[in-house]
Amino acid sequence: MSSQEPPYPPSGNYVSAVKESSASLCQKAGVKVPPESIDRLLRSPAFKSSFKRVSAVHGLAFPLKFPSIVSELNFLSLLSLLNFASGYRAVLHEQTGRGAWDNIRAFAFSLYISSSTGQGDYLSAAGMRSIGEAKVAELMGVNIQVERPHEGLPGVTIGKLGGPAYELVKLIDMTLKETGKVLQENRYPDLGSFVLEALKSGANSANGHLDSVLEKLVRAIPGFRDMAIVEGQPVYCFKKALFLIHAVKIRFGELSTSPFPIPDTIQSPVFTDNVLPSLLVHLGVIDLSEATQGLSALFPGAGSVERLETLLAAAPEAEDKAKVQKQSPKEGPILSTEQAYILRAAAIYACERITEYARTIDENSLGEDEQWIRGITLPELDMWIWAVAKDRPDYRELKRFALRNTVYF
Repeated sequence: MSSQEPPYPPSGNYVSAVKESSASLCQKAGVKVPPESIDRLLRSPAFKSSFKRVSAVHGLAFPLKFPSIVSELNFLSLLSLLNFASGYRAVLHEQTGRGAWDNIRAFAFSLYISSSTGQGDYLSAAGMRSIGEAKVAELMGVNIQVERPHEGLPGVTIGKLGGPAYELVKLIDMTLKETGKVLQENRYPDLGSFVLEALKSGANSANGHLDSVLEKLVRAIPGFRDMAIVEGQPVYCFKKALFLIHAVKIRFGELSTSPFPIPDTIQSPVFTDNVLPSLLVHLGVIDLSEATQGLSALFPGAGSVERLETLLAAAPEAEDKAKVQKQSPKEGPILSTEQAYILRAAAIYACERITEYARTIDENSLGEDEQWIRGITLPELDMWIWAVAKDRPDYRELKRFALRNTVYF
């Protein structure tokens, strides 16, 4: 990772900083998003046949009974804070049979159930600071020991802490501890209380509700400071903070009476991780052929005419879908921090271009039942890319890049 820490964006310009820094980095790194590739995607059977159905899949319906709306907000906030681990997808599948997001959700459920049954209030600031690596591993159901030869006894192996699962457990424990520390130092009983205050105080901000809440989250909580210096310039992604704000919109925005002010997220940048850019490369939207930092060689064959004919066609028969979902995913290319930020910025930039292009499509070139394409929004597009990557067996087999030792995605 770059040793330089970028400055915070100017107050009131957090959302624009995400969009502008991503576009600037793509230009400098030689990443392209050709208009003809966008048009090809939007008019493809794969997109048109699945968008409305798949973009509604958000994974934020919880089989839990919350004693209050504030309790649910706290759970949602903690889940968003821990929404990373994509670099450990393969090992998590091997140990638990689930991917990164499903493991983090299951872990958050375990935290909630343990807290509600009196086993430890891990959803509070104090509980976050005290949980420890052993408890994290227990609640996640992962093995954090690796077998190694005994130094003095030939043929004997012993278990020692180590391996990628232990690496992930340490990241989760560290994130919980540092967040709990910040909350306690500022006299918040839990993360939800801080988020609630941010939502309320940002409602009357001259800088806009979304921008104000985003700034408060990023400045206060280290786990939301998803930014770096790459190619000599700042890049801001803020994936988890933006995800949290949109999750609040999804969970509470449809209530008849809003329990607190909720930002409008229709112009929110996408919540960029490893799935969005990887899939957009495979679907031929992001062109890495002239990219720097060795990116052009990461996805051999991606974007070829032969591959796109299959991937942009309507989904194949789903008879083997359940079988494919149970298979351990293939490990994709392991990236450096700089490479990952460029690709994640590319997804932000590409999705901006896709929604802008969609609005310019001549309505006469679309059928009556296809006019909705001209109005797709960034959050809808984000949800479609993320969900369709799981929805189709052939998409699930596409390699995604991985970055280890990060708490940002």
